[in-house]
Amino acid sequence: MKKPIITPTGRERSFAEDEIIVSKTDLKGIITYANPVFLRVAGYTENEILGQPHNMIRHPAMPRCVFKLLWDTLEQGEEIFAYVINLCKNGDHYWVFAHVTPSFDEVGNIIGYHSSRRVPERKAIEEIEPIYKMLKEKEDSYPNWREGMNDAFETLVSHLESQGLRYDQFVFAL
Repeated sequence: MKKPIITPTGRERSFAEDEIIVSKTDLKGIITYANPVFLRVAGYTENEILGQPHNMIRHPAMPRCVFKLLWDTLEQGEEIFAYVINLCKNGDHYWVFAHVTPSFDEVGNIIGYHSSRRVPERKAIEEIEPIYKMLKEKEDSYPNWREGMNDAFETLVSHLESQGLRYDQFVFAL
């Protein structure tokens, strides 16, 4: 199924602080499980979401370079935490603080990914939004999306290195 074109409404959705959005994907990012909180907040039915690429909920304001960092980290067998803005089926959006981990088989091979997302602190979103906006503008300044993503990725890495931080340290400092 081709990813539908959804126009952002600018309306933000939220979910309760004691709720967790959970999803699982295969190695290619195809959704194999979505919990009821995910379905309710994103506005999809289980039939609509299972078997689809997880990026179907990617908000157009979300920099690709953050996902590059996420995938690079997961493919090394490591967990990652990140702030993400997602797009609902109706065009609304919601912010999450995501914890994504690889899932392993009995001999240690990565067989998929598991993501648990919580409501983020508003202060953290206020700090991350201008950074994401700058990274997204850098990405969009290139005619080739991959070149833009790679340049924004280098900008992010250089910024963190200049502060003596790894990405996980940066995220938890927000």
